Amino acid sequence: MKLYGTAVFAASLLAAPALADAQTTAQPILNGTRLEISVRGEVKRVPDVAVISTGVITQSVDAATVMRDNAARMARVLTALKRAGVADKDVTTSAVNLSPQYRYNNNQPPVITGYQANNQVTVRFRDITRSGAILDALVKEGSNEINGPSLTIDKPEAAMDEARIAAISVGRARAEIYAGAAGMKIKRIVSISENEGMSVVPRPMMAMMAKSAEADTVIMPGEQALGVTVTMVFELQ
Repeated sequence: MKLYGTAVFAASLLAAPALADAQTTAQPILNGTRLEISVRGEVKRVPDVAVISTGVITQSVDAATVMRDNAARMARVLTALKRAGVADKDVTTSAVNLSPQYRYNNNQPPVITGYQANNQVTVRFRDITRSGAILDALVKEGSNEINGPSLTIDKPEAAMDEARIAAISVGRARAEIYAGAAGMKIKRIVSISENEGMSVVPRPMMAMMAKSAEADTVIMPGEQALGVTVTMVFELQ
């Protein structure tokens, strides 16, 4: 397990206000000096889910034929996904399109020359190590459009809690530095607020790896950094 703390400081040494305006939200009354610090805590994880869009594009001279051919090829693609162990809940239809194809001539109205059908599904692969092989199988069954992958972490809650712990630890250490430099000590933490976010390393690309006389698609998951920015207010004395 790796913990990362990258600090961005916004420190201010301000005299505490004498009295809060009765018409505004009550603020903690400080008897000492107010110190505010913003710090980011991060952890890194290997993604465990790949989300990929795949589909079938077909063309024909008439709309009925192109839709029929497209449906037949898409049925084979869906069967291949099920045969590979991809659950129905992880396959979602994202687009079904039928559009005319035109020929354009100068100073002439466009002429329809045929039709194109496009059927796309979004697929979640919960075993990234098998996703490349599954994509190759889909192409063999008729898929001729693939986009992605988008790599994510299925259950990031535990990692985010580690990032919070890291942020608080780094924030406290930074406050000790400021307090010591000012000849003061930390009396208490007045408030803690969080701005949650996720920073991601550059997305891995699909790669080709030689195997025997053929090449198999390989997806490299890499790492993703998950983090939170925490703002801490201290009272110094």
